[in-house]
Amino acid sequence: MSEAAVIFRRTPPENDSASLGSVLIIDDEVEIRESLETLLQMEGYRVASAGTGREGMAQIGERTFDVVLLDLALPDKNGMDVLGEIRLLNSDQAVIMITAYGTVENAVRAMQSGATNFIQKPWDNEKLLADVRAAIARTRAEEENVQLKRALKQRYNFENIVGKSEPMLKIFDLVAQVAPSRSTVLLQGESGTGKELIAKAIHLHSTRADRPFVPVNTGSMPADLLESTLFGHVKGAFTSAIASKKGLFEVADRGTLFLDEIGTMSLDTQSKILRVLQDRKFMHLGGIQELQVDVRIIAATNVDLRQMVREGRFREDLFYRLNVICVELPSLRQRREDIPLLVEHFLKKYSTENDRTRRRITPEALRPLVSYSWPGNVRELENVIERAVVLSSNIDIGSDLLPDHIAGRGTPLPATDSSPDASLFDIVEDCERRIISDMLEKCGWNQTEAAERFHVPLSTLNQKIKRLSIEIKKKNNRE
Repeated sequence: MSEAAVIFRRTPPENDSASLGSVLIIDDEVEIRESLETLLQMEGYRVASAGTGREGMAQIGERTFDVVLLDLALPDKNGMDVLGEIRLLNSDQAVIMITAYGTVENAVRAMQSGATNFIQKPWDNEKLLADVRAAIARTRAEEENVQLKRALKQRYNFENIVGKSEPMLKIFDLVAQVAPSRSTVLLQGESGTGKELIAKAIHLHSTRADRPFVPVNTGSMPADLLESTLFGHVKGAFTSAIASKKGLFEVADRGTLFLDEIGTMSLDTQSKILRVLQDRKFMHLGGIQELQVDVRIIAATNVDLRQMVREGRFREDLFYRLNVICVELPSLRQRREDIPLLVEHFLKKYSTENDRTRRRITPEALRPLVSYSWPGNVRELENVIERAVVLSSNIDIGSDLLPDHIAGRGTPLPATDSSPDASLFDIVEDCERRIISDMLEKCGWNQTEAAERFHVPLSTLNQKIKRLSIEIKKKNNRE
């Protein structure tokens, strides 16, 4: 046997399936491969081997290895060339170079080319095993970090802001354009339309994604507490200030601060927010030292800020600072075609959270959900579906599990011509067709009036009429 290694005889693990990881050995010397195989297998690793660079690359192309032990001198190609091929195939692959020609120059060149480590023959068994363990641990830590970031992005990714309607597709396009910029964003929409979800999507698609996203509901606290929360305070600034405290502007430094319900802020607090936006500077309450921060502001409101400006209840200069990019979020009644998608999304979410078999909605229960006005928007729909899942004893959720005012008990719902085996979306389209036709009938087939009563743009109503193949009758002249 070559003097390259002395094998420590170890007891193999009782459960061979509980492997520490997989290792590929690429070395042209049979004795070297056998020595390494024995050492690693006795330690608990799954091991494969190859005698040439070509054989090794073939195995890497077929399966994944936690670490590759690669000889620098191979019969068919240079080990550095093989390292380059491995990097092209998988830039994150852990590779430990092994060679009998261990010069400093070779070590530096291998590390510069992406090798994880460099070991010289003959090796020390314990050191080699330690290097293998370290390489695998680092790779898995990096993979976990990537998976965590992917999970965070997926949670608030556009695909999870549910919607396929024209208004929501426009929102997605606008968010994609806005996110990479540094600009302040103002989100406007009714309560429950998902303003914080959109704010998080903007943050997670920006260059600040790895920095804090800090939300604060400015309408949920009095002015003095809000200022202390935003700007922090020094010890003794007020009676209960027994210690100094950082504000959220500091916490959000180089990240994003989401100011929800910004229309509720006092004029004094508004002036301080304006200064931070203008100068990126502020002082702790009771402090004398100016602090500088780099914070992106995303503000949200469910009130008409322009009207508040006219009434003197909101600073005009702050309004224009906030209104650099304005995103208007549609109400749920303006995007009824998204309701079936949202229902399915919440059924899946709350079935999983409550350890229930995946629930499904019946056509009879879906019809009132589509036709209801949803003053509480998506948040109200989510609460209704969560309640139905929790109260359900069967897989199918019927209208009996909906609140009375939504199910319309005692009030006839629009009938449909859908066949018993019609798909969910066929039923929804049929219901939507009848709702629009009934409204047009009430308005004497005046599409402008019907659009106003539906609270949707005329263009949106016309698109629905065309998509649903609704036959427009001659307008009635109503006195």
